[in-house]
Amino acid sequence: MKEKCENKTDEELVKLSLESPDYYACLMGRYEQPLSRYVRRLMPKAGETLDDILQEVFIKTYVNLNAFRPELKFSSWIYRITHNHVVSHFRKTGSRPQIVSLEGSEFGVFAEKTIDESGSTKNALYAKEEVEYILGTMDEDYRSVLVLRFLEGMEYNEISDILKKPIGTVGTLLSRAKTQFKKEYENRYGHAT
Repeated sequence: MKEKCENKTDEELVKLSLESPDYYACLMGRYEQPLSRYVRRLMPKAGETLDDILQEVFIKTYVNLNAFRPELKFSSWIYRITHNHVVSHFRKTGSRPQIVSLEGSEFGVFAEKTIDESGSTKNALYAKEEVEYILGTMDEDYRSVLVLRFLEGMEYNEISDILKKPIGTVGTLLSRAKTQFKKEYENRYGHAT
């Protein structure tokens, strides 16, 4: 089955999954690690709940495969389902994450291009622990848009699909989130990078 899945797009696998549930395992295999990482970033203290949340997301996704619109990207659709499920979980439990987990060597620092006083572009690098703390203190909308853009590497249109917000709103949220991040960083650590 693995060979049958590798050369298929997500959208092709959705069609095949509607005919044969075996193909849904291919989609689950593709998205288990990325969604697990995303959920851990949104709720790092999930622990054993993480597996339950992922299982619920995959069940919800499978049950609603008929509702998937092929003109959308499947990745955006499943991330939106995951995001909404995590938000619902926060509401049910009355909690929200206090820290965001950045794991893996590629996320050791949080890089953002900034313009210094002389007008030249430089990379601002923030230490992993500092980023985790600051993201954990931010409003949910700001945290989500920063995680999706900088840690998940999503484009504006994908973020728009996931958060169900217009692209212009995503741009505004991202701009405000970066401003809030920088302000919180400077307040906490006493310097800008």
